Amino acid sequence: MSSHHFVKEQQEPAVFILSTEGLAFDSVSPLLEWVPTVLVWQDCLDTVLSWGIKVDVILAEESFQKDNIQLLQEQYPVRFLTASPANFLHEGLQYLLASQHRGAHLVGFDHSKLDSLTAELEFLELTVLDEGWKYYPVKTRDFKKWFVASTIRILGREGMPLEVANSDGKLFLPLFYLTQVEVPEGITEIKGAELFWVGEEV
Repeated sequence: MSSHHFVKEQQEPAVFILSTEGLAFDSVSPLLEWVPTVLVWQDCLDTVLSWGIKVDVILAEESFQKDNIQLLQEQYPVRFLTASPANFLHEGLQYLLASQHRGAHLVGFDHSKLDSLTAELEFLELTVLDEGWKYYPVKTRDFKKWFVASTIRILGREGMPLEVANSDGKLFLPLFYLTQVEVPEGITEIKGAELFWVGEEV
């Protein structure tokens, strides 16, 4: 690996793997290029290790830690962080904040619960990878990106007015919880009244 691959540890977004259900290694591997901090919830640890990923933090219940104490040697310098199924997302994000990370990719986070991340977005840049789609938040309420001709998703508060503009013209619509829009190749601009998320297939 060439020396330019080494960057200050916390500059790169961490990769936090919450679930590997319906997930292929190919969709995760691009996130690992710059050797980020990797956090994994106990239920998907076996799959992640089988992919050959170097794990830094395992979020786990105390019983799991006792039963798998050998991981501390096998995966050295990995560490355990005590968490329960109900709070492991929160514990992991608190750990990232405490260790001065600026952002994280949440892998396997259910996109139907994106609104539950709103408070964390004040402190962390978050993207979500779920079932072959990547979602990123638009905090500035004005979003502009070049897309290939494809279908994108827009998620946010139901009924929020949206303006979508591209070479096909302008579209004004109220946001349903998840709105799918066909976009042509080129720049698409989306404006909303408050925070929303944009999803594209990966």
